[in-house]
Amino acid sequence: MNTTHEVSIGQIVKSKAGRDKDKLFIVIGIVDEQYVLISDGDLRKIDKPKKKKVKHLGKYNIISEAVKNKIENNEKISNLFLRRELEKLGLS
Repeated sequence: MNTTHEVSIGQIVKSKAGRDKDKLFIVIGIVDEQYVLISDGDLRKIDKPKKKKVKHLGKYNIISEAVKNKIENNEKISNLFLRRELEKLGLS
């Protein structure tokens, strides 16, 4: 059974199912044990994140500390910021 204990805020994930299959996202919120909110700043904007089951995500052992800190401090995050974080990590 997959739980959100495997995923943390700011972690880079890859969609394994659905229309967004094989796209990279950043976890921006945890809904419950099965669901997280993901966004990439492009296909899924920060103001309308995708609610996705954890079992449909491939997890990278990469956490964007900048995104994690902004979310924990309730700072505003822009779509451009998310896109740049994915680019900076060399994944997109």
